[in-house]
Amino acid sequence: MKEIVEIIAKALVDHPENVVVDEKEEDGATLLELHVAQDDMGKVIGKQGRIAKAMRTVVKAAATRENKKVTVEIV
Repeated sequence: MKEIVEIIAKALVDHPENVVVDEKEEDGATLLELHVAQDDMGKVIGKQGRIAKAMRTVVKAAATRENKKVTVEIV
């Protein structure tokens, strides 16, 4: 899942070298924290959060196939 978020984020931003995805296990679920450059934050979130929501939907669909629970946070 971490790789999916990283690939999507790097394709969206102007500074792909600043994209970092941290993976944490919490209560049987996986938390993915996406860190991007401050000026790229709007590109990752999108208008009214549409891009962030789409990214979460893709990750959730991939996680469901593997019977896992994954949450994506943009930090």
